[in-house]
Amino acid sequence: MTLHRSTLPPEILERLRTGTAIPAHPLALDQDRRFDRHRQRALTRYYVDAGAGGLAVGVHTTQFAIRDVGLYEPVLAAAMADARAWTDRPLVMVAGLAGDTGQAVAEARTAVGLGYHAGLLSLAALKGHDTDALIAHCEGVAARIPLIGFYLQPAVGGMALNADFWARFAAIDNVVAIKAAPFNRYATLDVMRGVVAARAEDRVTLYTGNDDHIVLDLLTPFTVMRDGAPVTVRFRGGLLGHWSVWTRSAARMLERLQGAVAAGAIPADLLALDSRVTDCNAAFFDVANDFHGCIAGCHEVLRRQGLLDGIWCLDPHEGLSPGQAAELDRVCREHADLSDDDFVAANLERWLS
Repeated sequence: MTLHRSTLPPEILERLRTGTAIPAHPLALDQDRRFDRHRQRALTRYYVDAGAGGLAVGVHTTQFAIRDVGLYEPVLAAAMADARAWTDRPLVMVAGLAGDTGQAVAEARTAVGLGYHAGLLSLAALKGHDTDALIAHCEGVAARIPLIGFYLQPAVGGMALNADFWARFAAIDNVVAIKAAPFNRYATLDVMRGVVAARAEDRVTLYTGNDDHIVLDLLTPFTVMRDGAPVTVRFRGGLLGHWSVWTRSAARMLERLQGAVAAGAIPADLLALDSRVTDCNAAFFDVANDFHGCIAGCHEVLRRQGLLDGIWCLDPHEGLSPGQAAELDRVCREHADLSDDDFVAANLERWLS
């Protein structure tokens, strides 16, 4: 079973291209580290009602280890079934794809069979391969499903990918978007340069995954020279682990940022918001400890809101780092207006029903 971008529902393609908020869906586990289907359903309902324009499932925030314990298909199937049962609103459903070409193609086949619209392709398993091998891998997976490129930061398993790679990747016909998440401005510019060099800026939509610069990424025009003339591209939306928490606030923030860009006037308070959101991310993602607690930190915010029972991860060694809970206390106190605690409290019982 294969899927090409030309056969995507028009409303899905339009939402993807316009730019939307796509939270990376966490994995709910019980105290025995087994899949908590009840809490997983509540999370999906939360994201839908919070205004997310799509869901990314089977990605880093969902824990790549779901593949090792036989949960890849069940978790993807759960998100699709729960989203469809909860809303008729079109959602861009993105499946994480990982492993070597055989594994990634098999996962793409699974995702297409479940109704997913695109695959977010991790290249972590191909570390050390040259650009030719990486592009051959991407082409093999793109033959099965529309692709979203994934520039994953090296601190959590990614690799350096230069502008030449991104130019060749963007030239692949079934590529629809790129999530830039190197947490590095120079590397982010390489993505822009590659897309422009491939003349793919009208086909490949840019999504920020730079959790350390979310607001400025979404406000900044990026100008690249091509054939002696400037070409300007922009991030249109976000596909973010950070947006797995305080999602209602994130969706509304994106609408405001998009409105400011469309109006051609960026208020100073929006520029100042960048540092505040980044401050929150430092606590959520455990920057002080090289991102060791990045998944557990998001879990902890959801636990405090009542959406999760605990912060358990598949790897028992993953958890909050020393001092991370205190940092979460601080940002929740200092940036309370960026949270959506009241929204969650008002709807939690319904989501858990």
